[in-house]
Amino acid sequence: MGIAGSADPNDGPHSDRREPSKMDFKHISVLLNESIELLNINPGGIYVDGTLGGGGHAELVCRKLDNGRLIGIDQDGEAINAATKRLAPFGAMVTIVRDNFRNIREVLSNLEIDSIDGAILDLGVSSHQLDKGERGFSYNTDAPLDMRMNTEASKSAHTVVNTYDEAELSKVIFDYGEERFARRIARKIVQLREAKPIETTFELVDIIRSAVPGGKYADKHPAKRTFQAIRIEVNDEIALLKSAVYDFFEVLNPGGRLCVISFHSLEDRIVKQVFADLSRGCTCPGDFPICVCGKEPRGKAITRKPITASNDELEFNNRAHSAKLRVIEKL
Repeated sequence: MGIAGSADPNDGPHSDRREPSKMDFKHISVLLNESIELLNINPGGIYVDGTLGGGGHAELVCRKLDNGRLIGIDQDGEAINAATKRLAPFGAMVTIVRDNFRNIREVLSNLEIDSIDGAILDLGVSSHQLDKGERGFSYNTDAPLDMRMNTEASKSAHTVVNTYDEAELSKVIFDYGEERFARRIARKIVQLREAKPIETTFELVDIIRSAVPGGKYADKHPAKRTFQAIRIEVNDEIALLKSAVYDFFEVLNPGGRLCVISFHSLEDRIVKQVFADLSRGCTCPGDFPICVCGKEPRGKAITRKPITASNDELEFNNRAHSAKLRVIEKL
């Protein structure tokens, strides 16, 4: 779901497969070149973009396919529409499904696909969502409190802000936003919503500003961490990530790779732990003379340390600052 750019309608499956230039960074997905290169694409393989967004990663995957196939998954109807237009030049090579990537097994089963050759997950919010001010993701635009990636979901930011009790709010803001003033912000929200419900993003921003001691966030917006936390809670972004990463690994063919781009320390920690588990062999105690568990590594970490955005990308793409890419290959 990263930063999506515009498609050239003249591009097709057999068009020039040039890599985007450095000056294109502000128009393309976060860590685009790095992730697609490490996906090690087989031109005839089947690949899944589990977080399709505007189709930035998917487009470059398609450019590297000849008789292969790309499955794009997203739960956001507006993103589906944007990606459908962008990927139209690739025709039958592309199948787009409206669903959540955590349902990868069911999605593939419905398409009668047993296994895939690679997948990419971009866990960030897409520019399509952020730039649509009325969706309520941004603290820089006044809009109704929403933040739903799936606009058909029942729980919104309005639900979280106006119905969670103080302890729940504080936990969400601290755990998912790593906000040191979480208790103060939660207390202020609960106090002020007694008079009237909190309806808009700017109302929430004003509350956060009043709760955070002056000058503590002179270098960044004081609402950034709280908005991030509420968005994660609304969309249940952390809860099922671990099982989803395992599921994506399970449906890979041997030699297939899974690329995951995360934007939050909790997400990256989960991905790191799952990849380490899949890459681990014998688990017998160190003092055992021989292995009795018989466990063999099932995967190989392609990135020992996460890959981060280059200085060139950071110059044009501010949203890439917290991005981390990890890649694993199935043995």
